[in-house]
Amino acid sequence: MSNQADSVKSIFYALLANGAIAAAKLGAAFYTGSTALLAEAIHSLADCGNQGLLLLGLKRAQEPPSPDYPLGHGRAIYFWSFIVALILFSMGGLFSIYEGVHKLGSREPINAPVLAVAILVFSLVAEAFSLYGCLREVNKVRGQRNLWRWFRESRQSELIVVLGEDIAALLGLGFALVAVGAAVFTGNPMYDALGSIMIGALLILVAIAIGMEVKGLLIGQSAEPAEQEAIRQFIAGHPRVEQVLNLITVQLGQELMVAVKAKMRESQNAGTLIDDINATEDALQAAFPAVRWVFFEPDTVD
Repeated sequence: MSNQADSVKSIFYALLANGAIAAAKLGAAFYTGSTALLAEAIHSLADCGNQGLLLLGLKRAQEPPSPDYPLGHGRAIYFWSFIVALILFSMGGLFSIYEGVHKLGSREPINAPVLAVAILVFSLVAEAFSLYGCLREVNKVRGQRNLWRWFRESRQSELIVVLGEDIAALLGLGFALVAVGAAVFTGNPMYDALGSIMIGALLILVAIAIGMEVKGLLIGQSAEPAEQEAIRQFIAGHPRVEQVLNLITVQLGQELMVAVKAKMRESQNAGTLIDDINATEDALQAAFPAVRWVFFEPDTVD
C-alpha cells in the first residue's frame, strides 16, 4: 500500500503547515482587526479539521471485508473526502463571505499592518512547503500527465483534496496580502473586507471542483483509464486467453475489483478450463497488486 503511505505523508505535511499557520493568523487577526486575516485563519482551522477527517477516512478504508461489506470499506475515504469539500464550502467559503460583507461598512483601520503582512508572508512560505510536499507525492503517481489531467483522472481522493486545499490556500493568501496592502496604502478598510469576500468565493469554487471529482468515486468509478487499458491488454495477452469480450473495473479506495468475460483457448475438459482461469487470475493479481477481487466468466460471445 505504498500509495496510501504517500497520501498519509502528504496529509501530514499539510496538517503541520496549517496548524502553525492557523495559530499565527488567528493571533494576528485579533490583534490587527483584519477581516481578511480572520477569513484566512478560519480557512486554516478548517483545513486542519479536514486533514484529520482524511486520516480518519484512510484508517476506516483499511477495515477488512465483512458479511455486510463483502468488498471491504475502501470507499470510506471517498465519503470523508466529500465531507471535507462540504466543510471547505460552508465553514471556509461561506463564513469568509459573511465576514467580508459584514465588515464592508466598517471604518476601523487595520492595527499593526506590518505584523499582518509578516504573518501573511510566513503563511505563504509554510503553505508553499505543504504544496511542495503534496506535489512530490502526486508526481510519483501522475506519470506524464499534466496536473489538470491527473486531477480529472486520479482515483486518490485524499491527494485531490490536499492539492486543492493547498492551491486554494496559496491563492487566498495572495488575495489577503493584496487586500491588506491596499487597505493600509489607501487607508480604506473596505479593501480588507473585499479580500475576505474574494477568499470566500475562491474556497467555494475549489470546494465545488473537489466535490464534483469525488462524486464520481462515490457513485463508483472504474480504474484510471491507463490502468484499465493495461489490465485489458494483460488479460488479452495471457496464453490461456483467446479474446477479452468485456471488462469492468471498480475503484474501491486503494484496491480494485475486476470483472472480466473472456473467450478462453480450447480446453480438454472443465477441470482444465478452471485451471486456466485460475492461472489467469493469479497472473493478473501478481502483475497488478491493487487488484483484490477478480470475477472471471468464460464465454464465446459478449
